[in-house]
Order: sequence, then structure tokens, then C-alpha cells
Amino acid sequence: MHTPNINTKTRIIPKIYAYRTPSNLEKQGWFKIGYTERDVDRRIREQTHTAGITPEKLWDYVARFNDGYYFNDHDFHAYLVRKGIPRERGTEWFDFKDDKSKSIRMVSAFMLKEDIHELEGSVKSESYVLRQEQAEAVEMTAEYFKSRESGEFLWNAKPRFGKTLTTYDLIKEMDFQNVLILTNRPAVGNSWVDDYEKFIKYDKDANYHFVSDSLAIANRDITPRTVFEKKIIENWDLKQIAFVSLQDLKGSAHFGGDYPKLHWVREVEWDLVVIDEAHEAVDTNKTEFALDKIQTDYILHLSGTPFKQIAGDKFESNQIFNWSYMDEQEAKANWDESATDEHNPYEELPTLNMYTYQMSNMIVEQIKKGADLDEETNLDYAFDLNEFFATDDKGNLIYEADVIKWLDSLTRNRKYPFSTPELRNELKHTLWLLNRVDSAKALANVLRNHPVFENYEIVSVAGDGKLEQINGEEIEVDEENVDGRNSALERVKNAIVNNDKTITLTVGQLTTGVTVPEWSGVLMLSNVKSPALYMQAGFRAQNPHKWPDRDVDGNPVTYRKQNAYIFDFAPERTLDIIDEFANNLNSSTSGGSGTMEEREDNIKRLLNFFPVIGEDTDGQMTELDAKQVLTLPKRIKSREVVRRGFMSNLLFNNIAGIFRSKKALDIINKFEKTEQGKLTTDKDKVDSKDVEDLNVDEEGNAFVEGEVVEEKRDRLFGDKIYERKEIEEILQPTDIGLTANIQVREKLSDALSKELELSFDKMRTEYGLTINQRKQKERAAKEKIDKATETLEAELKVRQADRKAQLEDVGALEDPKKIEEENKTFIEETYSDLKDKIDEIVLETTTEIIEEHEVKQEEKKKNTVEDDIRSNLRGFSRAIPSFIMAYGNEDLNLMNFDEYVSDEVFYDVTGVTLEELIFLRDGGTYVDDEGEEQQFNGNLFKEVVFNESILEFLRKKSELSNYFEETEENIYDYIPPQNTNQIYTPKWVVQKMVQQLEDENPGIYDDSSKTFIDLYMKSGLYITEVVKRLYNSEVIKSEFPDDYDRLKHILENQVYGLAPTEIIYRIATSFIFSELTEGISQKNFAQLDAYPYAEAGTLEEKLDEVFE
Repeated sequence: MHTPNINTKTRIIPKIYAYRTPSNLEKQGWFKIGYTERDVDRRIREQTHTAGITPEKLWDYVARFNDGYYFNDHDFHAYLVRKGIPRERGTEWFDFKDDKSKSIRMVSAFMLKEDIHELEGSVKSESYVLRQEQAEAVEMTAEYFKSRESGEFLWNAKPRFGKTLTTYDLIKEMDFQNVLILTNRPAVGNSWVDDYEKFIKYDKDANYHFVSDSLAIANRDITPRTVFEKKIIENWDLKQIAFVSLQDLKGSAHFGGDYPKLHWVREVEWDLVVIDEAHEAVDTNKTEFALDKIQTDYILHLSGTPFKQIAGDKFESNQIFNWSYMDEQEAKANWDESATDEHNPYEELPTLNMYTYQMSNMIVEQIKKGADLDEETNLDYAFDLNEFFATDDKGNLIYEADVIKWLDSLTRNRKYPFSTPELRNELKHTLWLLNRVDSAKALANVLRNHPVFENYEIVSVAGDGKLEQINGEEIEVDEENVDGRNSALERVKNAIVNNDKTITLTVGQLTTGVTVPEWSGVLMLSNVKSPALYMQAGFRAQNPHKWPDRDVDGNPVTYRKQNAYIFDFAPERTLDIIDEFANNLNSSTSGGSGTMEEREDNIKRLLNFFPVIGEDTDGQMTELDAKQVLTLPKRIKSREVVRRGFMSNLLFNNIAGIFRSKKALDIINKFEKTEQGKLTTDKDKVDSKDVEDLNVDEEGNAFVEGEVVEEKRDRLFGDKIYERKEIEEILQPTDIGLTANIQVREKLSDALSKELELSFDKMRTEYGLTINQRKQKERAAKEKIDKATETLEAELKVRQADRKAQLEDVGALEDPKKIEEENKTFIEETYSDLKDKIDEIVLETTTEIIEEHEVKQEEKKKNTVEDDIRSNLRGFSRAIPSFIMAYGNEDLNLMNFDEYVSDEVFYDVTGVTLEELIFLRDGGTYVDDEGEEQQFNGNLFKEVVFNESILEFLRKKSELSNYFEETEENIYDYIPPQNTNQIYTPKWVVQKMVQQLEDENPGIYDDSSKTFIDLYMKSGLYITEVVKRLYNSEVIKSEFPDDYDRLKHILENQVYGLAPTEIIYRIATSFIFSELTEGISQKNFAQLDAYPYAEAGTLEEKLDEVFE
């Protein structure tokens, strides 16, 4: 078994160098300052040989600061510009006045960090030329903003895109006066200041000040707000780029917090608000409230993982600029250093690789079992990693023994990533993603006691963040202090500094927006279904990284991370994610649209830069191509379909479409209902009245009429709650006065929840709730009320703060009596509004509770009907193996199924016509009972799974075709019987019958002239068992030494068979005349129901006629 080819690093020689071209008069006195990770002399030759210019190398040094950190040419270029060295725009040429010694002094000072932040001499902003993709982002955004008075735009751009510089260029292009940058991570302010200082600060034409009071960047040379307010009084042409953290903003009383600060953010009419790391905490209740209070024309969202925004349909395609992993890696591969005269800026970005293993319980256990047609439940394919790592009430792993076995496999089985010391050295620092905090903590304990992983520092950051619902999945996200510190991140970084190997366990924290360069692998141990969440976690390993080390001889060397890895253990889920990831950013193939060829082309493009290595059918690891990525998940599912005898819901699609088509329902009711792998009677048909009574929309989603909700809400919850005494006492006008400390949320929420609790007894009776269900509903109601009262309290605080600020501005000029009257009016109006808001909260909360329960009841009814429909559809699908066995070949598929079998045979087996099957498959128009023409869209079967399952059955048939081999199973283990008189006789019973014949007639199988007949074949098993006895007879072997001649003689002269129907005849002869019998005649086998002739006593004559 091959060991994984895991190679995370490559050796580099990062060099900063300088040369001049004395013979080039245009460059007299100018030095070219470059960077390379290859041989310097060769790099210089590449840049100069085409021009026929002789270069003179001045110097080269390892591009590393004295503290061990690395830099590139851009860092040194910025330093030179800020030191006043002229630079030719868009190039790496600097005017040193031919002073070589000055250039050496400056590069030495830069590497020693002597005066990086204390520059002398003339200082100016560095010139720049945007890369093509950056220029496209600015052009697309500016065009959108200029076409309307207000709007929002999203840059869905991978890290390293250069969002700060590109944003600054947009600001300059649009000539915005007031720009506000908001982020949930204050620490990113440093990158905004860095590029501001490089490109904007000293640009007198731009005239922008970077304004901020953020503690995270307090040590930088920026403009405090109070200083800017004084400056702008002196010069109204000044422009500002303000930076504020969302934590600060939400803490302001003017945005719903408790502290009297940041009033100026409310007052300014912002031309542009930039939300950096827009995927983080921008859709929380407090954040939405705060953002709603900002006056702005345009909003720019910056995010490398904008999945919540895209998932929420917030942006149209013309509001999104995409720069994906594929774009980045293609730019990396296509960068031409000779043409650009610049080092490849994408070179340091590692390539992602995926290893996916078929480790599910079902695959491991059930495939060993073979076919499973008699289970008591219709268990469909459903492996769940979350369940595998589930914990009990004490916090221990429920399946701890199995988890330990899995860890043992990771560290012992050579195809897994931690199986050798060499592999473990390639993956020194990894991130493991789980579903639950308890699972992460329990796994940490197991890892610390494992003979291999005990050598790793285990850092569990699970539980350090806060839970959020994203794309329908609950994950834990980061929380930072106001000063930008992330304690979880600091613990991980400290562990890496102090330990040779680490494993970080998370349930979502540190999976977005953070940089841990040392991580080289991510293990996906959570059943994440969202491609967005999955890939954002995977990208954590793709951060660039360089580090010094020593080679085997002890010599100092430098390495760069060149590959990063994702390890996954549920390929049936993962490969679907790869499909979606490759196609969802393309409008023609997003959301499952597009042709198979278009989707395959997009996957090919992704696989060029994201190799996926998975297990083939033999369990060997192989690099998958685009077709395999598309089909392998279906192949895994198809194995389960075949194992279930095609009695699997995995074959069915669009069940809800039947709700609107009585004709489709009537057809389905003709199928024999199949429950628990067994046929049932007609009395269990789907009742059309049950279908008609369902409340479902066009997409098949259950809903409930508003009148029903309103009637039940009034009956269960009664009158307005705010009129009750306890609520009234909390909402005294003095509690919301100008000097009051507004803290009504908790009291109000508790009181409202207490009042609502009285109605839950009625709900329990109405809906038959258990005590636990009632408690869950009470908690859910409390959460809704908490959220609503939080917004209410925030609004009160904003009103109070705004009124205070208003009085501070004009109070000295106003009549005190007038002010007092206005304050009284303000409090009374606010109190009145408050009561109305309370009524709204109760109305919305109780409506949601009732609607949720009513919809669940409708959903339950819908699911029951859908289950009944699927049961009937399984009555058809159970016949598919028989049809494949009788008529199938590799060209058979769902769309041509009707071409392979006659209508008579199909009707005889299934009870419906081929025309009716085509209607279910393709849809069509029909006239209903009212004489109205109706349309049914069909599409009841999953075509790819259906077709792959046919091929899987044919593979299984071929695998078991040699009936001379003794195997534990045969193909009939995978073919369900179609009715009670067509149950296949078990192989062991057939063998007993054949043996009994010999016991009664010794030597019967040694006579090559003896003939045998099966008058009522159902499978051909009896004939093949007789053939095997004759074939293996030593006596007959001596007469026919050649194996083929012997088999030909037996099948053409010694065995005969009759089958009562066409399909049984084809099934039996397909089995008897397997792949071993090419060229052998089937003349001794015929389609004939022998029973009537036997009953009439004319069978012998009929046999003579048939086999004359």
C-alpha cells in the first residue's frame, strides 16, 4: 500500500539584489532592486539578455531581517521611497545617483531595522500600478457606484489579493471625502495603516488623513479624531479615512451601547463605508442595529469567505467581484517574470491538495456483508462524522474504542497521513475541525493518551468563541478584545513556538480571517455540508510561510511552504463539495445548473491547482479526474442502492412535485408498495385526499395559512401582554429618562417570558408536547424575546444619547423651561412608542411560535405522505435489477430504459405501462377530472445515481458471473423477488437438491449422455449447479479434456430448461450463459409455461416439439 506523497515544503534562497547597466544611457545612475528565490546571476541574465545590455551586479543579500523574519522587494521598495529615493513608476528602478555605497548602507540599515519607523530626509508616497485583477475590481465597483446614488458591493477576494491598496485606489478614483472602515478584528488596522503610509499618506494631491482612536493601532502615526476636527476647521478640503472597530461602535450609546463615545460617526455623512472581513459578525443583531444608524451612500464589503452574504441573496452578480483560489493559482502559474520584470507575487501561496478516505461505518461494515434485502428498516446511506465523535452526558466519546482504532489507523496504516515519522515531520502543525465543543474536548483527552499523538501539544480552542448559525449550520466563531487580541490565537501561536508538533482542535474558531502560517494540514472531522464553510476552514492551511532550518549536514537553509493539505473521511460528501466549489462562482453552473460538460470543465480547471487524491474501488489512493469527482460520490451511493436491491430512496427526486399531479399519484399507486424490504397489499396505497389536504408551496415546502395562525395565537396567548401589571411597572417613564441608566432589557425579557409561560400549558395540550419539548419552546421564545428587547433597549439608548448630545450643542442658548418641556415630551413619546414596540415583540414572538408548530405539523403530514409515495416508488425500483439482469448492458440508462423492454413485459412486472413510466420520468401535460389541462414536470428519479447504479449492478453481475467459483454470494442476492411465486430458491437449498439427486442415483453426474431439465426455471441456479457437477466430473473430464469443449457439450447436450415468462427466461439464460460461454448454443432453453401441459398430461409431447 502506497504512502501518501505529502511534501509541504521546498528549499528556497530568498535574495534581495541590485544591479546597474552602465552601457544604457537612459539608466545612468539608476539601480534595479529585485528579489528572487533562485540564483541571482541567472535571474539578472534573464532580465537583461533580450535587450543586449551588459549588467553589473552591485550586491545581493539573503532577504531576512536580523530578527529572523523575511521580507521581499516590495517591503524594501517602500522603505526606499519613504527615504526619498526616486523610483521610476511601475518599475523596480531607483535613482541612487550611481552611489553604490549608499545603496549598501540603506539595505543594511533596512535589514537591521535601524530606522524603518524614524525616517529622515524627504518623504513621499510610493507609486504603484495595480495588478490586472485589482484594476478590474476598481473598475467594476466604480462603474456600479457611479450608476446609482447609493448601493452595496462585495469583493469576494481570496487573502493576498491586496484589498487595502485596491480599496485606497477606489477611494481615490471616486474622490470620496469621508470614508469609514469597519472591522470586527481591530488588529487588521495595522495592514490598513501600512498601505496608507506606503501609498496615501504622503500623496499631497490625495490629501487624506487616517483617523482613528483604536487601541489596536494606537502606537502608529495616525490622526486622532480630536486632532482631525481641529485640522478640518483650518482646511475644509481635508479628507478622512476613519478606522473604527465594530466592538467600539456597538459599545457606543449612539449605536445602542452604554458608553458616550463615537457620536461623530453618527453625525458624518459618509461617502463610503468599508466593512473589512465582512463575513465576521456583520449579521448579528447588535451589528445590524449599529450599521443601520450610519449615514452612508455606498458600502463596500471585503471578504475572502463571503458565504453568509452570498447565501442570503444580498448581492446580484453585478455587485460581486470574484477572485477565487482558482484565479489566484492560475495567475501564479501564468506569471511571466521576464515580461513583468518583477518577482511572481503569487509564488509564496501554497497549492492545496486533498486526500479523501472512505472511512464511513456503512462502507466498511456493510460492503463486507454484501446484499441486504431483508433488513427490518429501509436504511439508506447516511454516514455522519458528527455522530462518530458524539459524546455522552459525562463528556466522553460514545464510540471511544472506534475512535482509538481510527487514530491507530492514522498512525499505522501506511496510506494515512500520520503513519510514518517522515509524514509526521511534514505535518508538524495541523488544525482538526469537529462539530461539537464536547467532542473536541473529549478527543483532546484521547489524543493526549495516544502512543503517537501524546508527542503533540494538543490545543483545544473549542468553547473559546461564540456560536453562530451560518448557512444552516451552527459553528463557533472568533471573539476578540477591543484591543484586537484573540486569546485562542495567542495560545496556538505560543504552543507552536514552544513545541515541535501541535494539533489544534476547533469547532469553528480560527477557521476564518486568522493567519497561522505554520499550519500545513486540516483534518475535516465534522459533517459540514456547506462548501463555503468547508473551504474557508481548508484555506487555513494555505497561508504562506517561510522559515529557517538546518539541513542534514547542519547547514542553515530556508524553506517555503509549497503545499497544504486537507484530509477528509467522507468522500461521498466531500466530492460533492468540490463540485459545488468549482461551479458555484460561475453563473452558468451555480446552484447545480449547467450541462455535465460545463461542470466537468470547471472541475478540471480546479483540479489543475487543487489535486484530489481518493481511494479507488480497490482501496488504492489515486489522483481523481473531473469525471471521477462528479461520479464517485454517486458510485458510493450506487453501491448502497445495489446492496439494497434498488429499494432505496437515493434513487428518487422531486417527490413534492407529485402533490400537484393527481395523474402522477394514480400511476404511483399502481406500484406494489414496498415497506422494510417487503411487498405489502393494496390497502396501503397513498390516499389522494391526504395529498389534497397538504399545505405546500410550489417548491414543496410546508406552510400554514395566516388566518389559522392568528386564530390559534389569540386563543392560546390572549390579549396584549404589555397591559398587564408586571410589565406596566417595569415601563415607568422615569426608567427611560435622560439621566436614567437604561437597563430594561433583562427585566422586560424576564417579565415577558414569564407571562408567555402561562400560555405554554395550553400549547402543550394543543400540540401534545412533552415536558422537555415545552421547555425547549419556552427557551426558544425567551431567545426571541431577548433579541427583540435587546434591539428595543439599544434604540432607547440611542434616543437618549442623541437627545443629550443635542442639548449639549444648544443647551446654553435655549430657554430652560422650554428644554424641560421638550424633555417631558420626549420621554412621553418614547414611552408611548415603547408600549407599541412591546406589543410588536409579543405579536411577532407568539406568531412565530404558533407558525413554527403549525408548519411542523404540516411538515410531519407531508413527510408521511412522501414516505408513502417513496414506498410505492420502491415497488417499481425493486424491479430494476430484474430488468437489468434480463435486458441490461452498459448502454442502458434512465433515459433509454423504455427502449430495452417491451410494454407487455414491463406492465406484467410493474403493473404500469411504459408510457406511464415515461410520464413520471419526463413529465407532460394531461387533462384532470375537471377538464383542465395540467402540467407535471416529472424528474422523479435522480438520473446520475440511477445510471451509476445500473453500471454498479452490471459490475457486480460480472464479478459474480463465474459460477464455477465458490463464493459466499451470487447475483440473485441482489435481485428482489417481484411477487410471492417468484422467490428465488436459496443457493444452499439448490445444492442440497442436486446432492440428493446424486444420493438417489450414484454416478449420475459422471455420465456424459445423461440429460437434466428444469421445467420451471426462475433463476437458472439449479441448472448451473448441475452443470458444475458434470463439468467437474473426472470421468467426463477424461472424455472432454478441453475445458471449453466440455462446457459446450454439457450446455448443448445434457441440460435443458423452461421459463414461464420472457423476463424469467432472459434472467435465467443470462445467468447460465455467462461470460464463460461465448459461442455456445442456447437451443436447449426455451420460454414456455410447462404447468398447463403438465396439468393436461401433454407435457412430454410439448417437450418433443420444443426441443426437436
